[in-house]
Order: sequence, then structure tokens, then C-alpha cells
Amino acid sequence: GDLIVMTGGRIGKDGIHGATFSSEELSESSPVSAVQIGDPITQKRMFDFLIRARDQGLYRFITDNGAGGLSSSIGEMSEECGGCQLDLSLAPLKYPGLAPWEILISEAQERMSLAVPPENIDAFLEMAKRFGVEATVLGTFTDSGIFHMLYGEKTVAYLPLSFMHAGLPPMQIPARWEQPVHPEPVIAEASDYTRDLTDLLSSLNICSKESVVRRYDHEVQGGSVVKPFTGVSNDGPSDAAVVRPLLDSFEAVVVGHGISPRYSDIDAYHMAANAIDEGLRNYVAVGGSLDLVAGLDNFCWCDPVLSERTPDGPYKMAQLVRANKALYDYCTVFSMPLISGKDSMKNDFYDGTTKISIPPTLLFSVIGKMEDARLAVTMDVKRPGDQVYLLGETANELGGSEYLAQKGFVGNSVPKVDAKAALATYRAYNGALSSALVASCHDLSDGGLAVAAAESAFAGGFGMSLELGQVPFKGEAAGYRDAVLLFSESASRLLVTVRAEKASAFEQAMAGTAFARIGEVTAGTALSIAGLSGAAVVVSDIAELKAAWQAPLKDL
Repeated sequence: GDLIVMTGGRIGKDGIHGATFSSEELSESSPVSAVQIGDPITQKRMFDFLIRARDQGLYRFITDNGAGGLSSSIGEMSEECGGCQLDLSLAPLKYPGLAPWEILISEAQERMSLAVPPENIDAFLEMAKRFGVEATVLGTFTDSGIFHMLYGEKTVAYLPLSFMHAGLPPMQIPARWEQPVHPEPVIAEASDYTRDLTDLLSSLNICSKESVVRRYDHEVQGGSVVKPFTGVSNDGPSDAAVVRPLLDSFEAVVVGHGISPRYSDIDAYHMAANAIDEGLRNYVAVGGSLDLVAGLDNFCWCDPVLSERTPDGPYKMAQLVRANKALYDYCTVFSMPLISGKDSMKNDFYDGTTKISIPPTLLFSVIGKMEDARLAVTMDVKRPGDQVYLLGETANELGGSEYLAQKGFVGNSVPKVDAKAALATYRAYNGALSSALVASCHDLSDGGLAVAAAESAFAGGFGMSLELGQVPFKGEAAGYRDAVLLFSESASRLLVTVRAEKASAFEQAMAGTAFARIGEVTAGTALSIAGLSGAAVVVSDIAELKAAWQAPLKDL
């Protein structure tokens, strides 16, 4: 008996076969019309309206018009009540000329489907009008057991819901896991790693993306607290975003991301685990609460189905299985529900002779709440004399690292996430942050400690003096080397600075976790890192490091 209502944008030919397109190999004949055209202004108005309508209890059910458009959203909603009847001729169109099937499956953006009780429809439509949002009644939810689509008085689709949702036998796809073994590089110890650091800062995975980011608006009605860039010149790389959606409140939304596709060359399980951990530690670094947090898994994968073009399909499917196992294993320990996600499973290009496949990749996004945005922490060092701490342990885990990639290797010792230890570190750190003990915090990821220290230093405009001999290390003595301590990408680590007078309280807050004081912020402009011998193995002016980091994409 509830009414079927569509809100937001109008329907056009853009996005037709978008779901199919995302599950096929790309070629020169791939349709342009499969790509949706976004409209952020319509989206913002609709979101504001739907939140207000939700708070007033004007609708019972809502879902987005994503893959498959109305066919999927209404088909999914109808399963809850047992049927539907919808007139496609009532749907608002961007332009005339769309066939009924195009209206039904278009994935045109910024649209939501809702179930609105008849007694609420007048109030719902009136509120939509006040917010400048188009809302259209398309039909009624029923208990007929039928997915019934009309175009005017003509029936254009009449399918039993039982067939729609359970009529197609699930695919049986073979999966076979074999642990790949790559050549293990033997890299000679050096007395100076400054050039390695500048090369890493200039690599495309690490260098500044400011020329791209500045093309997009990241001010949200003046509520942006931590923006994409921060520091003394507002050009240091922030770990996560903090936004106050309600300007009369200090409550904030925190969003962080994690991605580590190189690790899937070794094991997609650890690729996914590291993406989850990176997203969470970026979120935690700025002040996100561990008690009010959720995750979003976005898969971007190569074709995992065995075929003539994909003879290694079983291995790629096994990679997908292992990545999903990591999702379950780590999100359950972190008590982090997965509230949304997306998958694109056929990211391959074939021109008739050459096939190019992307590496199996999970982008893991984390969203949650911060009770008081005034406690938010940024990654730039703040003042000379502040003490520098490294939270978490470093191991000989250079496999899949940016450092080995610069040398032309993959390696095998991929970083492994200890979820329980990570959670203990993050909880202790969050307590210290909530007590206003933290001056700055930057996560360690691509490039390890050396890159994180360089970024924190040049973002803040001060130097830093560090000692590798103080870095907490786990593992065999053979791996206890300067290069490992500088460039290992071991998970769950944070580089934190603390005012000298708060150091004792900070150490008490972190008691029971792995951490150590490894140096201090200096008044000069040099990053100096002493190796295990006591001699400096990295010495560079922060201006030179910053120039190396900014140069590659500066004029893009």
C-alpha cells in the first residue's frame, strides 16, 4: 500500500548499461553512454531534504538508484513487501524519446527510491517542493508477488519476484590459491639514504596531488575543519577529512581512506588487511572515534572468471576470496560494520592482441564521528622542542613497498596487520588525543618512517632530529637494518609529536602498547635521521624534500 516515489534527478540515457559496462573488458567500442553524469547541486538539495523528511518520519524505506536503476531499486524494495506496480510513463525525463526499457534501467545519477505511506504523501511532496527537490509518485507497492511495470496502460514487464531474486542458479566459479614467490632482493647497506628518500617523495604514488585536488571544492559551507592539505603553507598531505555538518555544533564527521594495491602482487589477503588498517589509522590519526565508526569496501578487480582470455581466472578468483576473508577477519576485530561498498570486477583492456589487467585492489573508506572537532589533530609538526614518538612496531616488511619498487623488485615480506595490537594502540592514542596531549600525528604508509617524517617536517616548516636506534622493532636480528627502519611499510604505525611538558602524561596514556620516543622537532630546517651506528643516514633541508615531493605533478 505504500507509494513508490522517486526523488532527485531526472532520467536520461546516461548510465544505461552502466552495471554491464563495469563488468566487461574495456575496448575502443565501449559505450560512452554507460558513464553517468553527476549533478552535485541536485544531490546536496536531495540529501538535505531526505534527512529532514526522515526526521519527521515521512517515509518507511529508501534505497539509491545505482546499478540497474529503477529495475534494481524497486525490485529490491518489492522483495520486502511482496510486489509492486509502477508506471514508467510518469517518470520525469531529461528529454523525450526514451523507451520504457531505457527508463527502467538507466543509472542516471542523484536519484533515490522511497516507500511513502499514502497518509504522508502530501507532506512529503510539500517538503520536497520547499527544498527545490523533484519528487514523483510512480506507483504502489503490493503483495501480488509480481514485479509489474506499465507504460501508461500497457504492461511492459511482468515477472514473479521469486524468479527475479532466485530464478537464476548462482555461478560456480573455480578458485585456486597458490602463494607467489618473487625474487628476494639483496640490497647492500648504504651510508646515506637521502637520495632514496627524495626519489620516493617524487614517486607518483607518494608525490603531492595538490594540482588535482585544488580543482575540486573541499569547503563544505565553511564547515571543513581538516582539509585535504594542511600545515604552515596549507600544502601538507592531511591523513583524513574532518567536517562539521551542523555549524551550531562542534560534532564532526571524519572520513579516511586506505589503499595498497602493490601488496596484492604478494597476497590479496594482506593487501585488503592493510587497506582496512590504513583507512582506520588515517581516521584515528585526526581524532575519529572508535566507538562510532563504519567501513565501506570498494573493490576494483580484474576478471576472475576462467576463460580463454583469462587462463589464470582461478588464481584471480582465489585472490578475491582471500580479500573478502580479510574483510571479515579484520572488520570483526575492529568492530567496524560495513555499511556500503561497490565492486567493479572486469577491469581489463583487450585490443585484440594485448590484454592489460589492473592489480586486484580494495579501496577501504572509513567514516565516523568525532564528538568535538576542536580536538582534531593535523599531520604537520607544530613547534621546536616537541617530542617525536613512533607508535607501533616496525618489522622487516619491505615486500610490495615503494622502496623496493624503486629498485625494481617486489619482494615477499608483505606487511602483516596485528589487529588486536593495532586496536590497543588506536584506543590508547585516542585517549591521549581526547586529553589534548597530541600536537600532531601522521600515519606511516607508502615509504615508511622516512617519508612520514619528511612530510610532517616540511608541512610544519620545522626540522626534525630522529634516531633509528630508538625505533621499536620486532623480528630477527638480520632484518634490523637502517633501510628497513627507514622504509618498511609495517602496518598500524603513527608518528606523533607531543609538547615536552606533556610527554610524561602521553607516555602514561600509551602504557601497555608498543611505542618509543625517537627524537624531537628542531628550530632549524633540516631533517636529520641517525642510523643504527649513530651516524646520520638522512640529512636534507626540508625545502629540498618538499620541492621533490611537489615537482612531479605541479604543472599538471
